[in-house]
Amino acid sequence: MFEQQNTQAEQENPDKKEADKSQIVEKLQQLGQTNVPQMSQDSKIHCLTIVGQIEGHMQLPPQNKTTKYEHVIPQIVAIEQNPNIEGLLVILNTVGGDVEAGLAISEMLASLSKPTVSIVLGGGHSIGVPIAVSTDYSFIAGTATMTIHPVRLTGLVIGVPQTFEYLDKMQERVVKFVVGHSNITEEKFKELMFSKGNLTRDIGTNVVGADAVEYGLIDEVGGVGEAIRKLNELIEQRGQMTEGKPLLQ
Repeated sequence: MFEQQNTQAEQENPDKKEADKSQIVEKLQQLGQTNVPQMSQDSKIHCLTIVGQIEGHMQLPPQNKTTKYEHVIPQIVAIEQNPNIEGLLVILNTVGGDVEAGLAISEMLASLSKPTVSIVLGGGHSIGVPIAVSTDYSFIAGTATMTIHPVRLTGLVIGVPQTFEYLDKMQERVVKFVVGHSNITEEKFKELMFSKGNLTRDIGTNVVGADAVEYGLIDEVGGVGEAIRKLNELIEQRGQMTEGKPLLQ
């Protein structure tokens, strides 16, 4: 009996070794290193990254770094359903992208029942702005920027008044969402959106770190440490509300 168990173990080991080798090769190809730190399995916080260009209904060229909305949306649904996840940290470093895809992600994040915190690192431009403000609390790194500009179309368009009316309505959707989920006023946001002289080949404004907080667009200047501390605080407050305990002041 003992010899049979040893023989079976020897037969299984090659498969396991091959699987380990393939995992190491994959990590080397994707990340350039063999050992990648992972979040603890008993962690109650999930991290969602929005990077590169947000891809919508049209597929972008393969050389573009993209965030595909058909990948992100199922993740958000899974986060809402998973009882082991108590809070969501959204990290943004995006140049923007598809307006409708960005708004879809923003609406889903805003409608989550669990505490959410976002942090803008590097940049949260264009349609990345609504995503950044869609969470319960938002941070921005001191050197990070957010570009606010009008909605634009690329490629061939039908040159009729209806096209411009459609653009205007789409733009109003973005404005209303941002104003409704941040402390910036509609007048100030539109002023930044239509400002001249800030961008070389466009109208709009490039807002840096502390300025985004001053305008009321983002809640606080901070990094990953501050964002996680705030998220843990929101998770604790939600737990107290669920248990019917008075909130800590």
